[in-house]
Amino acid sequence: MPHVSIKHWPRTFTDTEKDDLVTSLTTTVTRVFGCEPGSVSIAVEPVDSSLWLERVHGPEIQARGHLLWKEPHYAQPIPNDPPGGTR
Repeated sequence: MPHVSIKHWPRTFTDTEKDDLVTSLTTTVTRVFGCEPGSVSIAVEPVDSSLWLERVHGPEIQARGHLLWKEPHYAQPIPNDPPGGTR
């Protein structure tokens, strides 16, 4: 406890980027939750953009909106979004 789960469109990360993300998240999580770094776990999962609505936006953002501390404000239409709209 706690566990951080990040889903994103696929891309390649350098070892430095991975280290930076882990260090930054771990520092913030341990400060806010008052826990030791060894109790923090972080998962990073790529999700193809064509599956984003089905696997992430619908079930995790729309259906569980009450759990979001920050909502997305997409700068471009989500793949498979109706023409002219962003969610």
